[in-house]
Amino acid sequence: MKQETIDRIRKFSEDRDWDQFHSPANLAKSISIEAGELLECFQWSDTDYDIEHVKEELADVIVYCRDMLDKLGLDEDEIVNAKMDQNEAKYPVDRAKGKADKYDRL
Repeated sequence: MKQETIDRIRKFSEDRDWDQFHSPANLAKSISIEAGELLECFQWSDTDYDIEHVKEELADVIVYCRDMLDKLGLDEDEIVNAKMDQNEAKYPVDRAKGKADKYDRL
């Protein structure tokens, strides 16, 4: 995410004095709630959805995730790359390519 966008998200919360409500637990709940609202966009159809509504709900999830990164002092590149290392080990290309099986069934 561009630094300008990160700064804008931070300023939005700072201007409203909302950091006091941004405990890790509250942010995790908010991420889950917004992810549910994103899922609701696809409730009745996998193909007939309002892309503008999807973008709004996806943005809400991303903003809350950014807030949680800040609250916990985490670096998004660092944690994503650590998880990708784990995923690459659990799902080697030669066994996982083209399959949707969980790693313990490959």
